[in-house]
Amino acid sequence: MKPASSQVECRLLVDKPAGGAWNMAVDELLFEQAAAAGRWTLRLYQWDRPTLSLGYFQSHQLRASHPASAACPLVRRVSGGGAILHDRELTYCLAVPEEHPLATDAARLYRAVHGSLVEALARLGIESEMNEAAAPAPIKPRPLVAGSSVAGVAAPADEPFLCFQRRSVGDVLVQDFKVIGSAQRRRRGAILQHGSILLAASAAAPELPGIQELSGQEMSAKRMQSAWLNLFKARLGVRLACAELEPAEIEAAGRLEAEKFANPAWTLRR
Repeated sequence: MKPASSQVECRLLVDKPAGGAWNMAVDELLFEQAAAAGRWTLRLYQWDRPTLSLGYFQSHQLRASHPASAACPLVRRVSGGGAILHDRELTYCLAVPEEHPLATDAARLYRAVHGSLVEALARLGIESEMNEAAAPAPIKPRPLVAGSSVAGVAAPADEPFLCFQRRSVGDVLVQDFKVIGSAQRRRRGAILQHGSILLAASAAAPELPGIQELSGQEMSAKRMQSAWLNLFKARLGVRLACAELEPAEIEAAGRLEAEKFANPAWTLRR
């Protein structure tokens, strides 16, 4: 397959599970670095406990419409869209400097990343497709997570509260259920795209089946990552260079965590 552009180096961070405010702070830091230093980064990470993230424009009061996640910590993303229950998933963050052609075409970037994920699922023997029409997800009966009896309640709004009950063009579907969704944020100098790969259902969002339930295959973050990264490189035309956050970056992310993402003034701003 022809790469999307001439190859550039993209730093690859594979982080340990962490709290929601930290995860959002690191994503913000990488976004800033892409704009200020022209640095590409792909970050893969997980969450140390089930956590609900609100889209930038969502009211925090809407979380009352989803009682299954009521006990989960709450954070707010810099990107829009519906709320996401982060639990049994692989999350990614991609920060791209604006001078790259993919940064000037948001839809192309979205499809490049999701196309590589569709290919990765195919390599694992799982049939999936990219959604071509924006609409609410159809309501389908399905078994709840073992031992759970709580179902989500529809949000009192035009769109469902949860991101994975919405449909956007380019979302990845398995058996007509959304299993991969992403959101973007653009600012002068860079574009941030981050998204969730729903590996398996969570007891805190039992109405959402994951790849594991839909395919009948056990699905881990490591297995998904191994199937995906070479395809990601080919689709985006990058070289991945494994790295870790530098001490100065850890310090800067800590400030963002304390001042912004762990601060109720940010989380409850709407």
